[in-house]
Amino acid sequence: MRYKVLTVDDSKTVRIIVRKAFKPYDVEIIEAANGVEGLAMAGKEQPDVILLDITMPVMDGVEMLTKLKSDPELKGIPVIMLTAEGGRDNVLKIAKIGVRDYIVKPFKEELLVEKVGRIIDLKPITDGPTKTKSILDPCSLLVVEDKPAIIQQIQEGLKHTPWKIHGVGATGEAIDFLSKNTPDLIMISLSLPEEAAFTLFRLIRASVKTKYTPIFGLCVKTETNTQQMAQQVGFTSIVTKPLDVPDLEAKVAKAMNLDTSRRYFAIEGEFFVMKLPESTTTVVINEVSNYLKPKVSEAVDSGICKAIIDVKEVKSLNMNIIKLLFHTMQTCRELALQFALVGNETISAECKGFEDTRNWSFFSSVDDAKASLTKAVAAPA
Repeated sequence: MRYKVLTVDDSKTVRIIVRKAFKPYDVEIIEAANGVEGLAMAGKEQPDVILLDITMPVMDGVEMLTKLKSDPELKGIPVIMLTAEGGRDNVLKIAKIGVRDYIVKPFKEELLVEKVGRIIDLKPITDGPTKTKSILDPCSLLVVEDKPAIIQQIQEGLKHTPWKIHGVGATGEAIDFLSKNTPDLIMISLSLPEEAAFTLFRLIRASVKTKYTPIFGLCVKTETNTQQMAQQVGFTSIVTKPLDVPDLEAKVAKAMNLDTSRRYFAIEGEFFVMKLPESTTTVVINEVSNYLKPKVSEAVDSGICKAIIDVKEVKSLNMNIIKLLFHTMQTCRELALQFALVGNETISAECKGFEDTRNWSFFSSVDDAKASLTKAVAAPA
């Protein structure tokens, strides 16, 4: 259900500020310029929250609030009063009529969002035309860990990414960091003293800014009870120590819904190129397999008819990689792409040892493969 927020204020500037403040969230903003309009809109729209200015022409906020609370159908709507500094005492006097909270003008957008977020669930807009982030785009990660070696291991292990890893050693430092920044993902050591990790988790989830931020728990593999507790509380994922950095990276990418396809697929001029990394793990194979058909179809749809399958960096074959290559070549054939394989001497020699791959032929460089395909496509039928 999409929440509705009614802002009743004779200042168009204030109404614009309200609309701007809630633009990142899945809420509908309804506007009224005075109390009469506000009552009418409240009856018609049944908003979930009303932001009500005190000083307005035609009907002021106090009169509107009084009428609102005397209406059986409207009296349950939470009201946040907006007042100038000098009207603070007045708000406190009328609070007995039924005010949920108040905000003194001028106010910051963050304060407005924070107070409304205590009443309704402000969910960030995640769908629509917003472009999915790629794994090659910058991201900010906060690691809360009292063991500097673990922070350093994460920073070193992920230094090949464009992600910025911020490390702090205590919850106080984390709270200070979060008051000024909103990271894309947070990792918290579950071994912090006095269950500080769970206290920090609840504080993070209580803030509108970080309510939906993925939170990982860092925990020693053998501490299964702590892991279960973290999962019950609502941690997004558990990362066990000793750290498996490639697995951590994959979990981060999944939690942030990052597009990882650009690691393996590219369009280079008139060629579609698929490149496997040196460490083609099961995680990598699964990622490539999931993206393969859509990416090849996308290339064909854009007019490309030549593909390069580059496994030159792979040190050795295994059956999972061979199956992936079979799948890739079959997909190219189904979509009428001419393709060429690029490999190294080890890969070529290993292929000779398998019945099904014995006839595979590899070029030693991508340039040679491109030249061969260009010549083949240009040759008369």
